[in-house]
Order: sequence, then C-alpha cells, then structure tokens
Amino acid sequence: MDESEFAYTVAPSGHRLHPKAELGAVHLQVADLARSMAYYADVIGLRALPASDTSVVLAAHADPTPIVVLHQLTGATPVPKRGRLGLYHFAILLPNREALGRFIAHLAAIGAYAGMSDHLVSEAVYLTDPDGLGIEVYADRPRSAWRVANRALEMATLTLDAADLVRASKGVAWSGAPAGTRIGHVHLFVSDLEAAARFYHDGLGLDKVVLDFDGALFMSAGGYHHHLGTNTWAASAPRAEAGDARLLEWSVMLPTASDVEATARALEKVGALVTRADGDVIAADPWGTIVRVTAKTQP
Repeated sequence: MDESEFAYTVAPSGHRLHPKAELGAVHLQVADLARSMAYYADVIGLRALPASDTSVVLAAHADPTPIVVLHQLTGATPVPKRGRLGLYHFAILLPNREALGRFIAHLAAIGAYAGMSDHLVSEAVYLTDPDGLGIEVYADRPRSAWRVANRALEMATLTLDAADLVRASKGVAWSGAPAGTRIGHVHLFVSDLEAAARFYHDGLGLDKVVLDFDGALFMSAGGYHHHLGTNTWAASAPRAEAGDARLLEWSVMLPTASDVEATARALEKVGALVTRADGDVIAADPWGTIVRVTAKTQP
C-alpha cells in the first residue's frame, strides 16, 4: 500500500500503521462510579458488565465488546470549561444512521441537551458527561459519498438535519446502543501540532488526513476520515493530571503481534518511552495521554 492509494492522506516516511487498525475501549477516570454508570446507561445507552468496587466495563447491548471502562478516583476534579490538555472528546460510532436517529429521539424524550453537527463524512451528536468529559455519538456516511477536492477530504461543521435522522429511525424506539457499536475515534487537546505529528504520525504510524481545519491535525489508518484528531484550541490550558477526571488511555488494535512490535520500534525511534506488557505496547504522548497498542490475534 502506498501513499497514492488514498488521495487525501499523507503516509509517514517510515512505519505505517496497518490499514485494518481499529480502536478499542477508552479508559476514563471519574469522580463517582455510580453517578457515571447511571449516566452512561440512561443517556448514552451502554450496559455494565460485571464490575468491581472501583471500575466497570461498559458495552453495547447484545455485544460483549468493551467500549468504555470507568475507573473511580473519589473526588477527581471535573474538567473546567476551557478544557485540559488531554481529552477533547471520545467518539462512539453507531452502526448506521437509523440508530443515530433513534438516539436523537431518545435524547429529546429525556430532555438531554446535545450539540449536533453534520460533518459531511458523518453525522454527529455531542454531549458532556457528569465529570465534564466530552463525548461524540455519530454515524458515518458511506465512503462512496465522501468527497475529495484538491487532494483534501471535504469535511465541515454544518447544521445537522435532526428531523431527517429521526425519520430514518422509522419510529423504532431507542433500546440502548446496538450490537456493533464501537469507539470510532479519539480527539485530543494538544499544545503543539508538530509534536503531535512526531508522536502519532512518525511514531504510531497514522496517516495525516488532508483537511482544512485551522489549528487541527487529523490522522487515520486505512483511509478513514480520522481515528485521531488533535487540536491546539486549548493550547494554554494545563494538562490533565493524576487527580483529575480524564482519559487514562485509549487503545489501537492491530491484526498481529508482529504489527504491534513494528509499531513499538517506530515509537522508540521518535524518542517515546515504550513499555511492553503481556503482548501490549504502552506509550504516553508528550501531554501524558497513554495509547495502548494490542494485537487482535496473539501468537
């Protein structure tokens, strides 16, 4: 696979992340586990798998795949309005726009406030959890509908036609996140896009996606619109620290252990401190956000 395969992406000069890379669960630190469990069940529609006193795994209904893992730190400081370097939002990808329409009708029925945007490649709803952590819930448009102009993928922030999405649900009530729901992307506040590119493009091996977004860099594998967004819109904010509500780690799943090891070597080459644990590779970006790289198939 070479750089020309996707007209709107720029491949790293060295290691390139496998095109079949997928994102795994996000781990969040929250102040009150019971409060967060209720929010993610009642508003977002995730169900809890067997939990401990200090953590719980959340998944879609009729699907055991972990999506969010909550970790309690009693008294964790909520995210301020201006944000912190670290998580901007994590994004839950629904399998189709019919499900997103059901979700929007559900939010209206319970009186939950949400922002909404049409990004051309996707349709999205934005919420904030009880600790101030940002959440996107979205559905992709088919890749055949994505538009490219002058080598750039056309994305925008337009008014979402929520009524059309609700019509697409055909009156079927929301009964929780359906099977096939996954983490679609993660978006981070950073202070320097060049440093973000060095770690995530040159090290992790994500392609740069050619877009015209001021102060932002989007990256992906396999021609996706983005698995990772980084932006400097809160560049002067402090970074998330140990006592804060925050993203503890996000994860990338690759086909084989050899893919994981190749990624580890590339991260080490750009100066990242890499830890290997039980076949996984763990590294922190320049702002302390941890990414875990794991193999779908162990040797």
